Amino acid sequence: MSMQTRLTAGDAELTISPENGCRIESLRIGGTEVLRQGERFGCFPMVPWCGRTENGRFRNGATTLQLPVNAPPHAIHGTVRDLAWKPAKTSATEAVFTCELGDPWPYNGRVTQVFELAEDALTLRFGVETYDASFPAQAGWHPWFLRNLGRGGQDVRLDFTAAWQEERGDDHLPTGRRIDPLPGPWDDCFGMPEGVDVTLTWPEELELKVTSREPWVVIYDEPEEAVCVEPQSGPPNGLNTHPRLVTPIDPLEVESVWRWRRL
Repeated sequence: MSMQTRLTAGDAELTISPENGCRIESLRIGGTEVLRQGERFGCFPMVPWCGRTENGRFRNGATTLQLPVNAPPHAIHGTVRDLAWKPAKTSATEAVFTCELGDPWPYNGRVTQVFELAEDALTLRFGVETYDASFPAQAGWHPWFLRNLGRGGQDVRLDFTAAWQEERGDDHLPTGRRIDPLPGPWDDCFGMPEGVDVTLTWPEELELKVTSREPWVVIYDEPEEAVCVEPQSGPPNGLNTHPRLVTPIDPLEVESVWRWRRL
């Protein structure tokens, strides 16, 4: 059994598994689990890229680099969800973990993930730093929220207003065209230039709002058991299409807040 870190605030309880990619294993609110259970689920970090990178290849200046193709023909969801993270700081309501970036990622650096639990909110933060060379990077979260809380209530409802939807090609990558948002089901990236703001409502049970200053969110609600609301610092294949350089003086910092209330 791997070591877990538990945070509590009021009747909220967060369980983190640093050895399993520093994923959130469980979030219980008033004793009710809101995340899909299982070693691949919960909520995992997507760093140093989010979603799919086309054919596992990206450019950094004139150099073309190859990543392991773990979702053929593409590379998906970064490398750190497969690694063990080290605790840097823990209290009753806050935990900080770090993870070294390196092979199979072609650059050396460090990722820091911060969890802050309050009675009615969870604040998540990433910092991505380089030790030497600059590189493009992305960071985001991939939570699997339960479609149904399992207490006889209704399935979750999603509410959000996006400025656009990234048109998705047959290869699951954005084509580069922005279209008016289509009805679901989705495995799609949406643009929210004012910042991510998505509300999940389990009628008469719970409302949970996912926000971030970042302008991108992937909504994935095709699975029967869960819906994923993934705030991220760039769109799928963004290492190629929207590169954001991490430099020695300019780390990538990303934050998301989940805020909830009983209904």
